[in-house]
Amino acid sequence: MAFTITMPQLGETVTEGTILAWVKQIGEYVAEDDILVELSTDKVDTEIPSPASGVLVEILVPAGTTVEVGTPLAILDDDGQTATEDRSTVDSQQPPAEEQLTVDSRQPTAGDHPAVETTVSPASSVQQVSAEKTARRGVLSPVVRKLAAEHNIDVAMVPGTGDGGRITRKDIEAFIAARRVSPAPDATQTSATPASVVRPSAPRPSDSVRPGDVREIPRLRARIAENLVQAKQSAAHVWTSVEVDYERVASVRARHGDTFKTSEGFSLTYLPFIARATMDALAAYPAVYSLFDIGAGTQSFPRDVHLGIAVDLDQAGLVVANVRNADSMTLKGLARAIRSVATDARAGNLGPDDLAGFSFSITNPGPFGSFMSVPIIPSPTAAILSTDTVVKKPVVVELPDGSDGLAIHHIGYLGLSWDHRVFDGSTAVLFLKRIKENLETWDWEQELS
Repeated sequence: MAFTITMPQLGETVTEGTILAWVKQIGEYVAEDDILVELSTDKVDTEIPSPASGVLVEILVPAGTTVEVGTPLAILDDDGQTATEDRSTVDSQQPPAEEQLTVDSRQPTAGDHPAVETTVSPASSVQQVSAEKTARRGVLSPVVRKLAAEHNIDVAMVPGTGDGGRITRKDIEAFIAARRVSPAPDATQTSATPASVVRPSAPRPSDSVRPGDVREIPRLRARIAENLVQAKQSAAHVWTSVEVDYERVASVRARHGDTFKTSEGFSLTYLPFIARATMDALAAYPAVYSLFDIGAGTQSFPRDVHLGIAVDLDQAGLVVANVRNADSMTLKGLARAIRSVATDARAGNLGPDDLAGFSFSITNPGPFGSFMSVPIIPSPTAAILSTDTVVKKPVVVELPDGSDGLAIHHIGYLGLSWDHRVFDGSTAVLFLKRIKENLETWDWEQELS
């Protein structure tokens, strides 16, 4: 009986996808959950497992074609006899496991001498079996090639768990994760980083791109380019900024940083403080997170506030990961959620719905050393906040006797790119002022208790 495989619904916001490559070919047996095809959406590239078993008898949509959700992609023949015969033929070509530990070492001679059976060592037997069963190892999908290139991975070093030793996306992700857990020691970096300074990961080696190189634009880069040009053209961009005295936040981080890292497993940065202060400001000025549809003539105010966090993918691109219901989270809850989505984004574990549906977003170039940034508003939202570097500066403070004095405080800037179609300058300034006052005056000790 024939079974038609259709373009799946990969997320609530996904309406179409592009066929990147067919992992299985016509005539091949496909087991249920085997990777069948690789798809690209406007959010992510993903491998699609087969929902059924059978022989792939027809491919209806060639690679490179964009189709809508529900479009028939391929046909499987799940007839028991056909599938069994196909699988039996494949299995019969493989010697039993016990026999794979020996090889026939007979050499061609003029006489008819009996064969000499020689037992080989386990290491060489593994090499022998591997050579016989990895005919498809060199078949790399676009997703695998992209991940390997982005992370400078020699695919020859990656164990393949796919059919015939093929290297899958999960194999690359596991290799990346293992490398991060056990990084090679760097003899040039021996000094400890101060607790108040957040260092970005080191850039990829400069020799990965050589002068004169011409390379194909990665799909992620192309999607970013298309989305940002569309966003820039569809919104009336305006930018406003304020200076923030982070001394109160810095003092709390200094007192609780070690305890927090011990209990949570990661450092307490400025970002969750800013996110927490921002959630309060959004509640006071809901126009900032409203959805503006000039075509329909409506402005809607979502019941829950989902926060988008811009995540840098080791300079290979940028995605905005969605922290759902951020308005109901505590400071610690926001810290955990931001850490979680950032880790999943860099590991390639986020689906289309994890990269869409946010009401407001924050981009955080500060750890890289930015002074002031003017980000593009991601469509269809009305604003995005930029958090820049926090540094120590001399500031004028009021002394207990009412006179002025100088002190060294942690100072930084917050910038808001906002859509002038949706609200006006007074709302933008008051919104930023609310965040500033929250950061400078809140009892952050209570937030961490």
